[in-house]
Amino acid sequence: MMKSSNSGSSRVAANPFVHELTFTMAEKIQIGLMSVTLFPVRLLLVSSLMLIAWPFAFTASLGRSEFVLEPQSWWRRFIDLCLRVIMRAMWFCGGFHWIKVKGQRAPPSEAAILTMAPHSTYFDAIPVTLTMCSMVAKLESRSIPVWGTLISYIRPVFVFRSDPDSRRKTVEEIKRRACSGGEWPQIMIFPEGTCTNRSGVILFKAGAFIPGLPVQPVVLRYPNKLDTVTWTWHGPGALKILWLTLCQPHNPMEIEYLPVYTPSDEEKENPALFATNVRQIMAKALDLPLTDLSFDDRELILSQGPLGIYDYRSLREFHLLVRRLGLRAGTTDCVLEEQARRARKLQGDGLALEGFAQFLDLPVTDMLTQVHSLFQQCEGGQIDIRHYVIALSTVHRPSKLMETLKLAFKMYENEENSGVLREELAAILEIMLGVKEGELSGVFLELGGVDTAKITYDELHHFIEQHPFFVRDYLEFKNNPSKTCHERPPSSNGQSHHSKHD
Repeated sequence: MMKSSNSGSSRVAANPFVHELTFTMAEKIQIGLMSVTLFPVRLLLVSSLMLIAWPFAFTASLGRSEFVLEPQSWWRRFIDLCLRVIMRAMWFCGGFHWIKVKGQRAPPSEAAILTMAPHSTYFDAIPVTLTMCSMVAKLESRSIPVWGTLISYIRPVFVFRSDPDSRRKTVEEIKRRACSGGEWPQIMIFPEGTCTNRSGVILFKAGAFIPGLPVQPVVLRYPNKLDTVTWTWHGPGALKILWLTLCQPHNPMEIEYLPVYTPSDEEKENPALFATNVRQIMAKALDLPLTDLSFDDRELILSQGPLGIYDYRSLREFHLLVRRLGLRAGTTDCVLEEQARRARKLQGDGLALEGFAQFLDLPVTDMLTQVHSLFQQCEGGQIDIRHYVIALSTVHRPSKLMETLKLAFKMYENEENSGVLREELAAILEIMLGVKEGELSGVFLELGGVDTAKITYDELHHFIEQHPFFVRDYLEFKNNPSKTCHERPPSSNGQSHHSKHD
C-alpha cells in the first residue's frame, strides 16, 4: 500500500548498526589467559594515567571562558604538552603501540574543520587526544568523572539536547569558531552522527558543511584481525569492548589526513551537496561502499521481533518526508490516538490532496504532495488516511509495532462488529512491514479455516505470541524471494521451519 521510488535490494548486505563477535577456540584461550595476566596490568596503568592527567586538565581549565579565546600563556602551553604525552602513554598502555599517521594535518587557518569517518568506537577519541582539537560533545559528557574534565579541557562545542534549538545553536557555534581565521583550535566532527561497524559510509549530517568553509577529510582504520573495538547499537557493550581490547596483544590503528577540500560556490549554497561530495571522497579512500542510511534510520533498520520490518525502503522515504515537514518532531502517542480517532470517523472514505492537507492542518506543498503520492491511490487520486496514520505510527515507534497494530485495529473495527477483514489486515501489514500484496491465507487457515471472515486484535495478538516467526512462516507476499505454493507460506529467508503441521 506504500510505494517507493528507491531501487535496489530491500536489505543492506551488512547492517551498519550491528556488530557480532565470534571467537575461535584459540582466541578464547588467548582472551582467557590475557584476562588474568595482561588485562589487570593494562587497566591499572590506563586508569592511573587518566588520574595523572586530571589535575593538569583541571588546572588549565580554571577561569577559562567557553566563548572567548584568551592568549595561550606559557604554563598552559606546558600543560598542553604534558597532557599530550600522558594521553599517548595511556593509549600505548592500552595496546595502541604504533599509530600509523598518513598525510599531513592542515593548520587551522587552512581548514578549521576536520571531518572524521567512519565513526565506529569510542577509541576514535585517539586522534582528538593526540592533537587536542575541539570536538562536538553532549553536555552530559562534562559530568563524567575524570574523563569529563579532559573533555572540557579541549573546549568542545557542547550540545544541549534538552534545548529544542540545540541543533541551530550548535551549528552557529561551529560557524563562529570556524570563521575565526585560525584563532580557535580545529574542530573534529564525525558527520555520520553515530557509530557503525565500518561496513560502509552512512549519510553525513550537514552541520560541518553549513559554514561553507574548506574542510580536511580524515579517515580512520582499525586493521586488526579480531575486531574488538567496534561499538554499535547492537553488539558488545562499552565495558566488554574495553575488556576485549585490553586483552589483545596489539591494537593497530591508522589515521589518514586527506587533502583539504575547498567547496565550490554551489556547494557553499548547498551544504547537503557539499557533504555528499566529501563523503564520496572519504569512501573512496577507505575503499568502502556508500550506504544510503543515516542516524535517523537506525530504529527502522534494527526493528526486531515477530513483526520486524521486512523492507524499509518505502518507510524510510516516508520518514524522511515527514521529518522535513516537521510532522515527526510533533508526533506523540496522544497525537497518534487523536489522528486514529479522526481517521476512524471517515470509515475509509478517500481523501484527495486538499483533504489530506486539511487533515494535517498544513498547506499544499510539493513535499506534502510527495507524501500523499506514496500511498496507494484509488479513483480520483484519493488515499485512505488510515494508511498514513499506520505509517506514521510505524516510523514513530518501530520497536513497538504491536502498539501500531492495535491502533490500526481500532481504526478498522466498528462498534457493531469487531475484527478486521482479511484484505484489511493485509493492507495494515503491508504498510507496517514494507511488503507488497500480502496474502494471509495461512493465518486464517490456522485460526479457524477457510470460512473465517474476520479476525480480532486479541486473536491475532495471541497467535503472534505463539509464533515468534510469524512473518516468515505465515505471511506470503510479492517481494518474498522464496514465494512458492505450499500448504503454508514458506520462510522469507529460504529456510524450512518444521512444525507440528509438517
